[in-house]
Amino acid sequence: MTMMKTDIEISQSAQLQSIDYVFEKLVPYDDRIKNGYIEQYGNYMGKIPLTYLKSGMECANKHLILVTSISPTKSGIGKTTVSVGLNDALKKLKKNSIAVLREPSLGPCFGMKGGACGGGYSQVVPMDKINLHFTGDFHAITTANNMIASAIDNYFYHNPEKELDIKKITFRRCLDINDRSLRTIYTTQRYGKLIQTGFDITPASEMMAIFCMAYDIDDLRKRIDKIIIAEREDGSFMYCKELGITGSIVALLSDAIKPNLVQSLYNNPVIIHGGPFANIAHGCNSVIATRMGLSLCDYVVTEAGFGSDLGAEKFIDIKCRTAGFSPDVIVLVVAIPGLKNQGGCKDITKEDTRSLEIGLKNLDQHLNALNTFGYKIIVTNNVYDTDTRNEQIILENFCKSRKVKCIKNTCYVDGRDGALNLAQEVIDTIDNTKHIAFPNWAYQKYDNIKDKISDLCENIYGINSDNIRYSYKAEKFIEKYDKTYENYKDELIQEISEYPICMAKTQYSFSDNPSVLPVPTHDTTFTIDEIKINRGAGFLVVIAGNMMRMPGLPKEPAAKKIDYVDGKITGLN
Repeated sequence: MTMMKTDIEISQSAQLQSIDYVFEKLVPYDDRIKNGYIEQYGNYMGKIPLTYLKSGMECANKHLILVTSISPTKSGIGKTTVSVGLNDALKKLKKNSIAVLREPSLGPCFGMKGGACGGGYSQVVPMDKINLHFTGDFHAITTANNMIASAIDNYFYHNPEKELDIKKITFRRCLDINDRSLRTIYTTQRYGKLIQTGFDITPASEMMAIFCMAYDIDDLRKRIDKIIIAEREDGSFMYCKELGITGSIVALLSDAIKPNLVQSLYNNPVIIHGGPFANIAHGCNSVIATRMGLSLCDYVVTEAGFGSDLGAEKFIDIKCRTAGFSPDVIVLVVAIPGLKNQGGCKDITKEDTRSLEIGLKNLDQHLNALNTFGYKIIVTNNVYDTDTRNEQIILENFCKSRKVKCIKNTCYVDGRDGALNLAQEVIDTIDNTKHIAFPNWAYQKYDNIKDKISDLCENIYGINSDNIRYSYKAEKFIEKYDKTYENYKDELIQEISEYPICMAKTQYSFSDNPSVLPVPTHDTTFTIDEIKINRGAGFLVVIAGNMMRMPGLPKEPAAKKIDYVDGKITGLN
Protein backbone atom coordinates (compact mmCIF):
# COMPACT_ATOMS: atom_id res chain seq x y z
CA MET A 1 0.00 0.00 0.00
CA THR A 2 1.39 3.41 -1.02
CA MET A 3 1.62 5.92 1.81
CA MET A 4 -0.16 9.18 1.07
CA LYS A 5 2.11 12.21 1.05
CA THR A 6 1.91 14.67 3.93
CA ASP A 7 0.06 17.93 3.41
CA ILE A 8 3.24 19.93 3.02
CA GLU A 9 4.72 17.37 0.60
CA ILE A 10 1.58 17.63 -1.56
CA SER A 11 1.76 21.41 -1.42
CA GLN A 12 5.44 21.57 -2.34
CA SER A 13 5.00 19.17 -5.28
CA ALA A 14 2.05 21.15 -6.73
CA GLN A 15 2.34 22.82 -10.12
CA LEU A 16 1.52 26.42 -9.24
CA GLN A 17 0.59 29.11 -11.72
CA SER A 18 1.89 32.65 -11.37
CA ILE A 19 -0.54 34.77 -9.37
CA ASP A 20 -0.94 37.31 -12.18
CA TYR A 21 -2.20 34.50 -14.42
CA VAL A 22 -4.59 33.27 -11.69
CA PHE A 23 -5.87 36.85 -11.44
CA GLU A 24 -6.31 37.06 -15.22
CA LYS A 25 -8.61 34.01 -15.08
CA LEU A 26 -10.63 35.75 -12.36
CA VAL A 27 -10.93 39.24 -13.86
CA PRO A 28 -11.65 40.15 -17.52
CA TYR A 29 -9.08 42.24 -19.40
CA ASP A 30 -11.24 45.38 -19.56
CA ASP A 31 -11.75 45.28 -15.79
CA ARG A 32 -8.02 44.95 -15.23
CA ILE A 33 -7.39 48.02 -17.37
CA LYS A 34 -10.06 49.96 -15.46
CA ASN A 35 -9.46 48.82 -11.87
CA GLY A 36 -5.81 47.81 -11.79
CA TYR A 37 -3.64 44.71 -11.65
CA ILE A 38 -2.86 42.29 -8.88
CA GLU A 39 -0.21 43.56 -6.44
CA GLN A 40 2.24 40.65 -6.37
CA TYR A 41 3.93 39.33 -3.23
CA GLY A 42 6.36 36.97 -4.91
CA ASN A 43 5.26 34.64 -7.72
CA TYR A 44 2.29 32.96 -6.08
CA MET A 45 0.61 35.45 -3.73
CA GLY A 46 -0.92 38.84 -4.32
CA LYS A 47 -3.33 41.50 -3.14
CA ILE A 48 -6.48 42.57 -4.97
CA PRO A 49 -7.02 46.34 -5.30
CA LEU A 50 -10.09 47.61 -3.45
CA THR A 51 -11.28 49.24 -6.69
CA TYR A 52 -12.86 45.88 -7.57
CA LEU A 53 -15.37 46.09 -4.72
CA LYS A 54 -18.99 46.43 -5.82
CA SER A 55 -22.03 47.64 -3.90
CA GLY A 56 -24.46 45.29 -2.20
CA MET A 57 -27.08 45.96 -4.87
CA GLU A 58 -24.64 44.93 -7.62
CA CYS A 59 -24.05 41.63 -5.77
CA ALA A 60 -27.72 40.94 -5.01
CA ASN A 61 -27.96 37.90 -7.30
CA LYS A 62 -24.74 36.27 -6.11
CA HIS A 63 -24.74 33.11 -3.96
CA LEU A 64 -23.05 32.81 -0.57
CA ILE A 65 -22.36 29.31 0.80
CA LEU A 66 -21.43 29.00 4.48
CA VAL A 67 -19.40 25.99 5.61
CA THR A 68 -19.50 25.12 9.32
CA SER A 69 -19.12 21.98 11.42
CA ILE A 70 -19.98 19.99 14.50
CA SER A 71 -17.95 20.61 17.67
CA PRO A 72 -14.29 19.97 16.82
CA THR A 73 -11.69 17.59 18.11
CA LYS A 74 -8.26 18.96 18.96
CA SER A 75 -7.21 18.34 15.35
CA GLY A 76 -10.30 19.89 13.80
CA ILE A 77 -13.08 18.41 11.67
CA GLY A 78 -12.08 19.45 8.15
CA LYS A 79 -14.03 22.64 7.40
CA THR A 80 -11.27 24.27 5.38
CA THR A 81 -10.55 21.02 3.51
CA VAL A 82 -14.23 20.74 2.57
CA SER A 83 -14.49 24.46 1.69
CA VAL A 84 -11.56 24.24 -0.73
CA GLY A 85 -12.76 20.92 -2.19
CA LEU A 86 -16.29 22.27 -2.64
CA ASN A 87 -15.02 25.32 -4.49
CA ASP A 88 -12.78 23.20 -6.74
CA ALA A 89 -15.77 20.93 -7.48
CA LEU A 90 -17.99 23.92 -8.30
CA LYS A 91 -15.32 25.11 -10.73
CA LYS A 92 -15.22 21.67 -12.36
CA LEU A 93 -19.01 21.92 -12.77
CA LYS A 94 -18.39 25.17 -14.70
CA LYS A 95 -19.60 27.51 -11.98
CA ASN A 96 -17.98 30.92 -11.55
CA SER A 97 -16.99 30.36 -7.92
CA ILE A 98 -14.33 31.32 -5.41
CA ALA A 99 -13.46 30.27 -1.85
CA VAL A 100 -13.02 33.05 0.73
CA LEU A 101 -11.21 31.87 3.86
CA ARG A 102 -9.49 33.11 7.03
CA GLU A 103 -5.75 33.52 7.41
CA PRO A 104 -3.89 31.10 9.67
CA SER A 105 -2.42 32.27 12.97
CA LEU A 106 1.10 31.36 14.04
CA GLY A 107 -0.27 30.40 17.47
CA PRO A 108 -1.99 27.17 16.33
CA CYS A 109 0.67 26.55 13.65
CA PHE A 110 3.36 26.19 16.32
CA GLY A 111 0.96 25.08 19.05
CA MET A 112 -1.55 22.25 18.80
CA LYS A 113 -3.98 22.48 15.89
CA GLY A 114 -1.57 23.23 13.06
CA GLY A 115 -2.18 25.40 10.01
CA ALA A 116 -5.37 26.38 8.23
CA CYS A 117 -4.92 25.72 4.53
CA GLY A 118 -7.01 22.57 4.22
CA GLY A 119 -5.36 19.22 3.77
CA GLY A 120 -4.50 16.35 1.48
CA TYR A 121 -5.54 17.06 -2.11
CA SER A 122 -7.90 19.82 -1.04
CA GLN A 123 -5.75 22.70 0.10
CA VAL A 124 -4.60 26.18 -0.79
CA VAL A 125 -1.02 26.82 -1.83
CA PRO A 126 1.75 27.76 -1.23
CA MET A 127 0.79 26.23 2.11
CA ASP A 128 4.11 26.89 3.88
CA LYS A 129 4.12 30.61 3.09
CA ILE A 130 0.40 31.10 3.84
CA ASN A 131 0.71 29.35 7.22
CA LEU A 132 3.77 31.34 8.25
CA HIS A 133 4.22 35.03 7.37
CA PHE A 134 2.00 35.13 4.24
CA THR A 135 1.74 38.75 3.00
CA GLY A 136 2.39 40.20 6.44
CA ASP A 137 -1.21 41.05 7.36
CA PHE A 138 -1.00 39.66 10.90
CA HIS A 139 2.26 41.53 11.47
CA ALA A 140 0.62 44.76 10.27
CA ILE A 141 -2.38 44.22 12.58
CA THR A 142 -0.07 43.39 15.51
CA THR A 143 2.03 46.49 14.83
CA ALA A 144 -1.04 48.73 14.51
CA ASN A 145 -2.38 47.41 17.80
CA ASN A 146 0.90 47.86 19.63
CA MET A 147 1.41 51.31 18.14
CA ILE A 148 -1.76 52.35 19.99
CA ALA A 149 -0.43 50.80 23.21
CA SER A 150 2.83 52.69 22.78
CA ALA A 151 0.98 55.95 22.08
CA ILE A 152 -1.12 55.49 25.24
CA ASP A 153 2.00 55.11 27.38
CA ASN A 154 3.61 58.07 25.63
CA TYR A 155 0.54 60.25 26.17
CA PHE A 156 0.59 59.72 29.92
CA TYR A 157 4.39 59.99 30.10
CA HIS A 158 4.23 63.51 28.70
CA ASN A 159 0.95 64.39 30.41
CA PRO A 160 1.26 62.83 33.89
CA GLU A 161 -1.48 65.06 35.27
CA LYS A 162 -3.96 63.41 32.89
CA GLU A 163 -3.17 60.03 34.45
CA LEU A 164 -4.76 61.16 37.70
CA ASP A 165 -8.17 61.00 35.98
CA ILE A 166 -7.64 57.43 34.76
CA LYS A 167 -9.05 54.49 36.69
CA LYS A 168 -7.75 51.78 34.36
CA ILE A 169 -6.02 51.47 30.99
CA THR A 170 -8.14 48.85 29.23
CA PHE A 171 -6.28 48.53 25.92
CA ARG A 172 -3.94 45.51 25.72
CA ARG A 173 -0.99 44.64 23.54
CA CYS A 174 -1.03 41.61 21.24
CA LEU A 175 1.30 39.07 19.68
CA ASP A 176 0.60 36.26 17.21
CA ILE A 177 2.31 33.56 19.26
CA ASN A 178 1.00 31.39 22.12
CA ASP A 179 2.76 32.76 25.22
CA ARG A 180 1.01 32.30 28.58
CA SER A 181 3.70 34.30 30.40
CA LEU A 182 2.45 37.49 28.70
CA ARG A 183 -1.16 37.21 29.89
CA THR A 184 -0.36 39.64 32.69
CA ILE A 185 2.54 42.09 32.63
CA TYR A 186 3.40 45.37 34.36
CA THR A 187 4.63 48.54 32.68
CA THR A 188 5.87 51.72 34.34
CA GLN A 189 5.04 55.36 33.72
CA ARG A 190 7.17 58.45 34.20
CA TYR A 191 7.14 58.38 37.97
CA GLY A 192 7.52 54.63 38.35
CA LYS A 193 3.84 53.80 38.80
CA LEU A 194 3.21 50.16 37.92
CA ILE A 195 0.41 49.59 35.38
CA GLN A 196 -1.05 46.10 35.09
CA THR A 197 -1.75 45.12 31.50
CA GLY A 198 -1.02 42.14 29.25
CA PHE A 199 -1.04 40.59 25.79
CA ASP A 200 -3.82 38.91 23.84
CA ILE A 201 -3.04 36.72 20.87
CA THR A 202 -3.49 38.80 17.71
CA PRO A 203 -6.58 36.90 16.43
CA ALA A 204 -8.34 37.72 19.74
CA SER A 205 -7.51 41.44 19.64
CA GLU A 206 -10.07 44.14 18.94
CA MET A 207 -7.78 45.38 16.17
CA MET A 208 -8.25 42.07 14.34
CA ALA A 209 -12.01 42.30 14.86
CA ILE A 210 -12.07 45.86 13.52
CA PHE A 211 -9.95 44.83 10.54
CA CYS A 212 -12.43 42.07 9.73
CA MET A 213 -15.64 44.03 10.43
CA ALA A 214 -14.69 47.14 8.43
CA TYR A 215 -16.84 47.63 5.33
CA ASP A 216 -14.21 49.78 3.59
CA ILE A 217 -11.21 51.97 4.41
CA ASP A 218 -13.37 54.86 5.65
CA ASP A 219 -15.26 52.52 7.98
CA LEU A 220 -11.89 51.20 9.22
CA ARG A 221 -10.88 54.74 10.18
CA LYS A 222 -14.14 55.38 12.07
CA ARG A 223 -13.85 52.10 13.96
CA ILE A 224 -10.25 52.79 15.03
CA ASP A 225 -11.33 56.20 16.38
CA LYS A 226 -13.91 54.45 18.58
CA ILE A 227 -11.54 51.99 20.30
CA ILE A 228 -11.86 52.33 24.07
CA ILE A 229 -8.34 52.66 25.49
CA ALA A 230 -9.01 53.62 29.14
CA GLU A 231 -11.71 54.17 31.73
CA ARG A 232 -11.74 57.41 33.74
CA GLU A 233 -12.54 57.71 37.43
CA ASP A 234 -15.93 59.22 36.59
CA GLY A 235 -16.86 56.11 34.54
CA SER A 236 -16.42 57.73 31.12
CA PHE A 237 -14.07 56.32 28.50
CA MET A 238 -11.00 57.60 26.73
CA TYR A 239 -10.90 56.75 23.02
CA CYS A 240 -8.16 56.18 20.47
CA LYS A 241 -9.32 59.31 18.66
CA GLU A 242 -7.98 61.41 21.56
CA LEU A 243 -4.42 60.21 20.85
CA GLY A 244 -4.47 61.79 17.37
CA ILE A 245 -2.80 58.77 15.73
CA THR A 246 -5.70 57.22 13.79
CA GLY A 247 -4.17 58.28 10.48
CA SER A 248 -0.96 56.45 11.33
CA ILE A 249 -2.89 53.28 12.24
CA VAL A 250 -4.81 53.39 8.95
CA ALA A 251 -1.50 53.90 7.12
CA LEU A 252 -0.06 50.82 8.83
CA LEU A 253 -3.08 48.80 7.63
CA SER A 254 -3.41 50.36 4.17
CA ASP A 255 -1.82 47.39 2.37
CA ALA A 256 -3.06 44.71 4.74
CA ILE A 257 -6.71 45.73 4.21
CA LYS A 258 -6.54 44.53 0.59
CA PRO A 259 -7.68 40.88 0.27
CA ASN A 260 -5.02 38.27 -0.51
CA LEU A 261 -5.29 36.08 -3.60
CA VAL A 262 -3.75 32.59 -3.75
CA GLN A 263 -4.77 29.35 -5.47
CA SER A 264 -5.90 25.80 -4.84
CA LEU A 265 -4.04 22.70 -6.05
CA TYR A 266 -6.20 23.00 -9.19
CA ASN A 267 -5.01 26.59 -9.70
CA ASN A 268 -8.43 27.98 -8.85
CA PRO A 269 -8.48 31.45 -7.24
CA VAL A 270 -8.90 31.59 -3.45
CA ILE A 271 -9.15 34.70 -1.29
CA ILE A 272 -7.67 34.51 2.22
CA HIS A 273 -8.02 37.55 4.48
CA GLY A 274 -8.30 38.21 8.20
CA GLY A 275 -8.26 35.60 10.92
CA PRO A 276 -10.07 36.12 14.23
CA PHE A 277 -10.50 32.99 16.34
CA ALA A 278 -14.09 31.85 16.80
CA ASN A 279 -13.82 30.81 20.45
CA ILE A 280 -12.41 34.11 21.78
CA ALA A 281 -13.38 36.38 18.87
CA HIS A 282 -15.98 36.37 16.06
CA GLY A 283 -14.31 33.78 13.81
CA CYS A 284 -14.99 35.10 10.29
CA ASN A 285 -12.82 36.34 7.44
CA SER A 286 -13.01 40.04 6.64
CA VAL A 287 -16.17 41.73 5.40
CA ILE A 288 -14.04 43.24 2.64
CA ALA A 289 -12.89 39.77 1.53
CA THR A 290 -16.46 38.45 1.39
CA ARG A 291 -17.53 41.57 -0.52
CA MET A 292 -14.62 41.02 -2.93
CA GLY A 293 -15.63 37.41 -3.53
CA LEU A 294 -19.22 38.43 -4.27
CA SER A 295 -17.97 41.27 -6.49
CA LEU A 296 -15.87 38.93 -8.65
CA CYS A 297 -17.79 35.62 -8.74
CA ASP A 298 -21.32 34.18 -8.76
CA TYR A 299 -20.74 31.56 -6.03
CA VAL A 300 -18.73 32.28 -2.89
CA VAL A 301 -17.75 29.45 -0.51
CA THR A 302 -16.80 30.76 2.91
CA GLU A 303 -16.22 29.18 6.33
CA ALA A 304 -16.55 30.26 9.94
CA GLY A 305 -14.40 28.96 12.78
CA PHE A 306 -14.96 25.90 14.99
CA GLY A 307 -18.50 24.51 15.36
CA SER A 308 -21.77 26.13 14.31
CA ASP A 309 -22.37 27.27 17.91
CA LEU A 310 -19.42 29.65 17.52
CA GLY A 311 -18.35 30.59 13.98
CA ALA A 312 -21.63 30.09 12.13
CA GLU A 313 -23.73 31.78 14.81
CA LYS A 314 -21.37 34.78 14.85
CA PHE A 315 -21.19 34.82 11.05
CA ILE A 316 -24.96 35.24 10.93
CA ASP A 317 -25.72 37.23 14.08
CA ILE A 318 -22.69 39.56 13.88
CA LYS A 319 -21.19 39.65 10.40
CA CYS A 320 -24.31 39.22 8.28
CA ARG A 321 -26.44 41.46 10.49
CA THR A 322 -23.81 44.22 10.29
CA ALA A 323 -22.66 43.93 6.66
CA GLY A 324 -25.94 42.87 5.03
CA PHE A 325 -24.91 39.40 3.87
CA SER A 326 -27.10 36.32 3.97
CA PRO A 327 -26.03 32.79 2.94
CA ASP A 328 -28.11 30.77 0.48
CA VAL A 329 -27.25 27.44 2.07
CA ILE A 330 -25.26 26.10 5.03
CA VAL A 331 -22.97 23.08 4.67
CA LEU A 332 -22.49 21.32 8.01
CA VAL A 333 -19.28 19.26 8.04
CA VAL A 334 -19.40 16.07 10.09
CA ALA A 335 -16.56 13.66 10.79
CA ILE A 336 -17.29 10.28 12.34
CA PRO A 337 -14.12 10.43 14.51
CA GLY A 338 -15.38 13.76 15.84
CA LEU A 339 -18.78 12.31 16.71
CA LYS A 340 -17.16 9.31 18.40
CA ASN A 341 -14.97 11.68 20.38
CA GLN A 342 -18.11 13.50 21.55
CA GLY A 343 -19.54 10.12 22.59
CA GLY A 344 -16.57 9.29 24.82
CA CYS A 345 -14.60 7.02 22.47
CA LYS A 346 -11.06 6.35 23.67
CA ASP A 347 -9.67 5.13 20.33
CA ILE A 348 -11.34 6.83 17.35
CA THR A 349 -9.37 4.65 14.90
CA LYS A 350 -11.47 1.61 15.86
CA GLU A 351 -15.16 0.96 15.18
CA ASP A 352 -17.28 2.17 18.07
CA THR A 353 -20.95 2.37 17.14
CA ARG A 354 -22.05 2.98 20.74
CA SER A 355 -19.91 6.11 21.10
CA LEU A 356 -21.03 7.24 17.66
CA GLU A 357 -24.71 6.96 18.58
CA ILE A 358 -24.09 8.96 21.76
CA GLY A 359 -22.07 11.52 19.78
CA LEU A 360 -24.93 12.01 17.33
CA LYS A 361 -26.60 14.09 20.03
CA ASN A 362 -23.94 16.70 19.24
CA LEU A 363 -24.90 16.71 15.55
CA ASP A 364 -28.54 16.88 16.59
CA GLN A 365 -27.97 20.05 18.59
CA HIS A 366 -25.96 21.65 15.77
CA LEU A 367 -28.91 20.99 13.44
CA ASN A 368 -31.27 22.48 16.03
CA ALA A 369 -29.03 25.54 16.35
CA LEU A 370 -28.79 26.11 12.60
CA ASN A 371 -32.52 25.54 12.11
CA THR A 372 -33.03 28.60 14.32
CA PHE A 373 -32.00 30.80 11.40
CA GLY A 374 -34.23 29.16 8.79
CA TYR A 375 -31.58 28.36 6.17
CA LYS A 376 -31.35 25.13 4.17
CA ILE A 377 -28.76 22.76 5.62
CA ILE A 378 -26.71 20.07 3.89
CA VAL A 379 -24.71 17.64 6.02
CA THR A 380 -21.50 16.38 4.49
CA ASN A 381 -19.56 13.44 5.94
CA ASN A 382 -15.87 14.28 5.69
CA VAL A 383 -14.74 10.67 5.28
CA TYR A 384 -11.76 9.33 7.25
CA ASP A 385 -9.98 6.08 6.35
CA THR A 386 -10.87 4.73 9.80
CA ASP A 387 -14.64 5.05 9.16
CA THR A 388 -16.42 1.70 8.89
CA ARG A 389 -19.48 0.96 6.77
CA ASN A 390 -21.53 0.30 9.91
CA GLU A 391 -20.64 3.75 11.24
CA GLN A 392 -21.47 5.42 7.93
CA ILE A 393 -24.89 3.71 7.83
CA ILE A 394 -25.66 4.92 11.37
CA LEU A 395 -24.81 8.50 10.39
CA GLU A 396 -26.81 8.32 7.15
CA ASN A 397 -29.87 6.88 8.92
CA PHE A 398 -29.72 9.58 11.56
CA CYS A 399 -29.66 12.31 8.90
CA LYS A 400 -32.64 10.69 7.17
CA SER A 401 -34.53 10.80 10.47
CA ARG A 402 -33.74 14.53 10.68
CA LYS A 403 -34.77 15.02 7.02
CA VAL A 404 -31.42 16.45 5.92
CA LYS A 405 -29.24 15.27 3.07
CA CYS A 406 -25.98 13.56 4.08
CA ILE A 407 -23.42 13.66 1.28
CA LYS A 408 -20.13 11.76 1.47
CA ASN A 409 -17.07 13.85 0.86
CA THR A 410 -13.65 12.37 0.08
CA CYS A 411 -11.88 15.50 -1.17
CA TYR A 412 -8.96 15.00 1.25
CA VAL A 413 -7.93 11.91 -0.75
CA ASP A 414 -9.69 12.47 -4.10
CA GLY A 415 -9.45 16.24 -4.45
CA ARG A 416 -12.27 18.03 -6.28
CA ASP A 417 -13.75 14.74 -7.59
CA GLY A 418 -14.45 13.74 -3.99
CA ALA A 419 -16.67 16.81 -3.54
CA LEU A 420 -18.61 16.70 -6.83
CA ASN A 421 -21.73 15.19 -5.26
CA LEU A 422 -21.70 17.83 -2.56
CA ALA A 423 -21.22 20.61 -5.11
CA GLN A 424 -24.15 19.37 -7.19
CA GLU A 425 -26.35 19.20 -4.08
CA VAL A 426 -25.37 22.77 -3.20
CA ILE A 427 -26.25 23.97 -6.71
CA ASP A 428 -29.58 22.14 -6.69
CA THR A 429 -30.45 23.49 -3.25
CA ILE A 430 -29.70 27.07 -4.29
CA ASP A 431 -31.67 26.68 -7.52
CA ASN A 432 -34.72 25.33 -5.70
CA THR A 433 -34.75 27.49 -2.58
CA LYS A 434 -35.95 31.04 -2.18
CA HIS A 435 -33.19 33.28 -0.86
CA ILE A 436 -33.64 34.43 2.74
CA ALA A 437 -32.55 38.06 3.02
CA PHE A 438 -33.29 38.32 6.75
CA PRO A 439 -33.02 35.15 8.83
CA ASN A 440 -34.59 34.45 12.19
CA TRP A 441 -31.81 35.79 14.40
CA ALA A 442 -30.75 33.85 17.49
CA TYR A 443 -31.63 36.94 19.55
CA GLN A 444 -33.19 40.31 18.81
CA LYS A 445 -31.13 43.45 18.26
CA TYR A 446 -33.03 45.68 20.70
CA ASP A 447 -33.41 43.22 23.58
CA ASN A 448 -31.54 43.89 26.81
CA ILE A 449 -28.20 42.19 27.43
CA LYS A 450 -29.50 39.34 29.59
CA ASP A 451 -32.31 38.54 27.14
CA LYS A 452 -29.81 38.36 24.28
CA ILE A 453 -27.59 36.00 26.27
CA SER A 454 -30.59 33.90 27.35
CA ASP A 455 -31.88 33.52 23.78
CA LEU A 456 -28.38 32.67 22.53
CA CYS A 457 -27.97 29.99 25.19
CA GLU A 458 -31.40 28.44 24.62
CA ASN A 459 -31.56 28.66 20.80
CA ILE A 460 -27.96 27.76 19.98
CA TYR A 461 -26.39 25.96 22.95
CA GLY A 462 -29.49 24.14 24.20
CA ILE A 463 -28.95 25.52 27.70
CA ASN A 464 -31.87 26.49 29.92
CA SER A 465 -31.74 30.23 30.55
CA ASP A 466 -32.58 29.58 34.23
CA ASN A 467 -29.16 27.92 34.53
CA ILE A 468 -27.17 30.98 33.43
CA ARG A 469 -25.04 32.38 36.23
CA TYR A 470 -23.52 35.88 36.28
CA SER A 471 -20.43 36.87 38.21
CA TYR A 472 -20.55 40.00 40.36
CA LYS A 473 -18.43 41.78 37.74
CA ALA A 474 -20.81 40.81 34.90
CA GLU A 475 -23.85 41.86 36.96
CA LYS A 476 -22.31 45.28 37.64
CA PHE A 477 -21.58 45.72 33.94
CA ILE A 478 -25.20 44.94 33.01
CA GLU A 479 -26.49 47.22 35.75
CA LYS A 480 -24.39 50.07 34.33
CA TYR A 481 -24.89 49.57 30.59
CA ASP A 482 -28.33 48.04 30.12
CA LYS A 483 -30.75 50.50 28.59
CA THR A 484 -33.29 51.82 31.11
CA TYR A 485 -35.83 54.64 31.34
CA GLU A 486 -33.27 56.71 33.22
CA ASN A 487 -30.34 56.36 30.78
CA TYR A 488 -31.95 55.76 27.38
CA LYS A 489 -30.85 59.18 26.07
CA ASP A 490 -27.16 58.43 26.70
CA GLU A 491 -25.44 58.05 23.31
CA LEU A 492 -23.15 55.22 24.42
CA ILE A 493 -25.97 53.31 26.10
CA GLN A 494 -28.13 53.66 22.97
CA GLU A 495 -25.30 52.29 20.83
CA ILE A 496 -24.43 49.42 23.15
CA SER A 497 -28.09 48.39 23.45
CA GLU A 498 -28.03 47.44 19.76
CA TYR A 499 -24.73 45.54 19.84
CA PRO A 500 -24.67 41.85 19.00
CA ILE A 501 -23.13 39.35 21.42
CA CYS A 502 -19.71 37.81 20.72
CA MET A 503 -19.57 34.85 23.11
CA ALA A 504 -16.09 33.76 24.18
CA LYS A 505 -16.29 30.14 25.33
CA THR A 506 -14.74 26.72 24.79
CA GLN A 507 -15.00 25.30 21.29
CA TYR A 508 -15.20 21.70 22.47
CA SER A 509 -18.63 21.88 24.09
CA PHE A 510 -21.92 23.75 23.73
CA SER A 511 -21.44 24.77 27.36
CA ASP A 512 -18.70 26.81 29.02
CA ASN A 513 -17.06 23.58 30.21
CA PRO A 514 -15.06 21.52 27.66
CA SER A 515 -15.86 18.28 29.51
CA VAL A 516 -19.65 18.61 29.02
CA LEU A 517 -20.09 16.27 26.03
CA PRO A 518 -21.86 15.60 23.71
CA VAL A 519 -24.53 18.17 24.72
CA PRO A 520 -25.58 20.02 27.87
CA THR A 521 -28.11 18.37 30.18
CA HIS A 522 -31.17 20.00 31.72
CA ASP A 523 -29.17 21.13 34.75
CA THR A 524 -25.96 22.26 32.98
CA THR A 525 -24.98 25.70 34.22
CA PHE A 526 -23.41 28.42 32.08
CA THR A 527 -21.36 31.07 33.86
CA ILE A 528 -20.80 34.57 32.49
CA ASP A 529 -17.56 35.82 34.04
CA GLU A 530 -17.06 39.15 32.32
CA ILE A 531 -18.48 41.43 29.61
CA LYS A 532 -16.35 43.83 27.56
CA ILE A 533 -17.26 46.60 25.13
CA ASN A 534 -15.51 46.36 21.76
CA ARG A 535 -16.87 49.67 20.48
CA GLY A 536 -14.56 49.74 17.48
CA ALA A 537 -15.66 46.26 16.40
CA GLY A 538 -19.26 47.03 17.35
CA PHE A 539 -20.13 44.16 19.67
CA LEU A 540 -20.06 43.02 23.29
CA VAL A 541 -17.55 40.30 24.16
CA VAL A 542 -19.21 38.03 26.72
CA ILE A 543 -16.65 35.78 28.41
CA ALA A 544 -17.95 32.45 29.71
CA GLY A 545 -15.91 29.94 31.66
CA ASN A 546 -12.15 29.96 31.96
CA MET A 547 -11.36 31.50 28.57
CA MET A 548 -7.85 32.84 28.01
CA ARG A 549 -7.39 35.45 25.28
CA MET A 550 -3.71 34.49 25.16
CA PRO A 551 -3.29 30.69 24.80
CA GLY A 552 -0.30 28.73 25.99
CA LEU A 553 1.71 26.10 24.16
CA PRO A 554 0.91 22.41 24.82
CA LYS A 555 3.45 20.05 26.39
CA GLU A 556 4.47 18.81 22.91
CA PRO A 557 4.00 21.82 20.59
CA ALA A 558 3.91 21.43 16.82
CA ALA A 559 6.95 23.72 16.75
CA LYS A 560 9.12 20.70 17.68
CA LYS A 561 8.26 19.02 14.35
CA ILE A 562 8.87 21.98 12.03
CA ASP A 563 12.24 22.52 10.37
CA TYR A 564 13.95 24.01 7.33
CA VAL A 565 15.90 21.35 5.43
CA ASP A 566 17.59 21.59 2.02
CA GLY A 567 15.77 24.80 1.17
CA LYS A 568 12.31 23.52 2.18
CA ILE A 569 10.11 23.87 5.25
CA THR A 570 9.21 20.49 6.72
CA GLY A 571 6.81 19.21 9.38
CA LEU A 572 4.19 21.94 8.91
CA ASN A 573 0.58 20.69 9.09
